[in-house]
Amino acid sequence: MAQSHSPRHQPHARFASPLRNVLDVLLVEAGCAPAGPRAPLSAVEHLRHFCQYAGLPAGRLSYLRAGRPLGPCIVLLHGTPGSSTGWTDYLLEPPAGAELIALDRPGFGRSTPSNAVTSLALQAGAVAQLLPADGRPAIVVGHSLGAAVATWLAAQLPGRVQGLVLLAGSLDPDLEAVHPAQHVAAWPGLGKLLPRAIRNSNAELLALKQELQLLAPLLQHVRCPVAIVHGTADDLVPAENVRYLQSRLTNARSVTTTLLDGHNHFLPWNSASAVRGALQLTLANST
Repeated sequence: MAQSHSPRHQPHARFASPLRNVLDVLLVEAGCAPAGPRAPLSAVEHLRHFCQYAGLPAGRLSYLRAGRPLGPCIVLLHGTPGSSTGWTDYLLEPPAGAELIALDRPGFGRSTPSNAVTSLALQAGAVAQLLPADGRPAIVVGHSLGAAVATWLAAQLPGRVQGLVLLAGSLDPDLEAVHPAQHVAAWPGLGKLLPRAIRNSNAELLALKQELQLLAPLLQHVRCPVAIVHGTADDLVPAENVRYLQSRLTNARSVTTTLLDGHNHFLPWNSASAVRGALQLTLANST
């Protein structure tokens, strides 16, 4: 249920064992852990499309599209690591009357480039190409680091983003830290030995604090309704991010906060009812 009080402190365990936590995210988003998508990932492959995007040489964006093409458009952004197939259950059961677009963010899944794109501005620029150009309402949903990309997009294009949903969002630069093992994993010789998703995820996390500092002054430009959903037991992205957002999104049309007592970081999968509720609320507020 929605709460107005400040979230209690949760340890930022992402940096206590970064490799373990990245592997946990990979397993969940691949559907190989109990919290992952219920439907097989192959069930949505027929929905895949590709488009070119500006900002990077030969940039190719891979995305899955489902639902009603002429309805309000909901764009789904995964965290780090991750891919479009992490949203499989939502693509197979989209909100009534809405169109869903889930993309592989640049550097992940079947999108190019092969290396990480650590700039939130470049990431948001790629996502912008999937926003409807016909005046339909567009709602952007971001999970974890994807929430930072979604927020950048809403701040830069307030006339095209009519709703913002932030799930376990990592937005407060003061809550970001770097474990020494992350620098070791970034060594060129070692990095080449790591799977692409882990290598690029590590690069994104190493750059995230500075990128969030660049985003901070832009938060005042977010004008649309915002729904924030966070678990109090999130040990990857601390719930204190909620308080930061509440203090910075001062020009948003509305900010609705839902704190889920005892829920962890994997909200799209193990807190689906709350996520769908935030989608429905934002749809109602944006149309």
